Amino acid sequence: MLDYLIVGLGLAGTSFAETLEKHGKTFKVISDDSQIASKVAAGLYNPVILKRFTLAWNAVEQFKFAAPFYRQLEKKLSIRLDHKIPVMRRFAGVEEQNLWFEASDKVGLREFMSPQILDNTNPNIDAPFGYGEVLHTGKIDTATLLKTYSQFLSKNNRLIRSSFDYNTLRITKGYVEYDSVKAKQIVFCEGFGLKQNPYFNYLPLTGTKGEYLFIKAPKLKVKAAIKASIFCISEENDVYRVGATYKWKDTTNLPTEETRKELLQKLNSFIECDYEVIDQVAGIRPTVTDRRPLVGQHPEHKNLFVLNGFGSRGVMIAPSASQQLYHFIEEKSPISQEMDISRFRKKYVMNSNV
Repeated sequence: MLDYLIVGLGLAGTSFAETLEKHGKTFKVISDDSQIASKVAAGLYNPVILKRFTLAWNAVEQFKFAAPFYRQLEKKLSIRLDHKIPVMRRFAGVEEQNLWFEASDKVGLREFMSPQILDNTNPNIDAPFGYGEVLHTGKIDTATLLKTYSQFLSKNNRLIRSSFDYNTLRITKGYVEYDSVKAKQIVFCEGFGLKQNPYFNYLPLTGTKGEYLFIKAPKLKVKAAIKASIFCISEENDVYRVGATYKWKDTTNLPTEETRKELLQKLNSFIECDYEVIDQVAGIRPTVTDRRPLVGQHPEHKNLFVLNGFGSRGVMIAPSASQQLYHFIEEKSPISQEMDISRFRKKYVMNSNV
């Protein structure tokens, strides 16, 4: 019998699988790659919400877990994942400069916000009021991480490539059984796919569609992530990622012409050189109504757990959330109240009575 069965192999599933690896637990992962949000994500880790100049929820604690987590994965998989790049907030006027100065002097933000205004010296960018620089930032190559980790699991006979059939799952008091696999616990890390999960579909997972463009701009010559009305993020070989959007009604993974036009309009408001659009991608982020993750134990089935709802900050949240869930299961350590799905117990009771 295995210790764990994991359903889903995005950032949540990968982080929890690696947490189990560290603690010597036996497990298998079932994944059909149907949820692609983690693969197409920009992977930026940035502790500051650049629209309001505030610290992201629990950012300091998340940083403490994330940095060593990705370093260890790089070493283990012999790949480079963590690319240190600055995040530059383009100012629209003097008022935004003043707000930046005020925020950078606050406790908690001083560590992450440079108090200096950086002048724009790039003739291909319109930024007359300069930039504010966020410190300790970078991006995780999520596509490479997920591909390589999937190969690692396959090589070690720990990955089952299949869609999960909830009707096949048998739940007993001491274990769960799925086809020929028995495990003491099952953890659902399905991203937006959680909407189809009969055990956890009472949770208010809304899903937000995000789209990116990839452009080729040889003259731009930027080695940073510039945040204006949208991000323009340096990739490699004069390629830049542009986005992302936040759409709540469209729940398909298909790119749209409407979004392409929207992103190009915003890009053209501050980029002043020629470029070519070379690709467009889309994915559904697993977002929650109260903007907090979904982590915890099913109200009735005590060997069913969920790890989900990371939204657009998955690379920062996944390592620490996985750690919390693991210690909750193994040691009964409490999960942060803001993440614990017990906050939605009333919704479960209401759904059960329907």
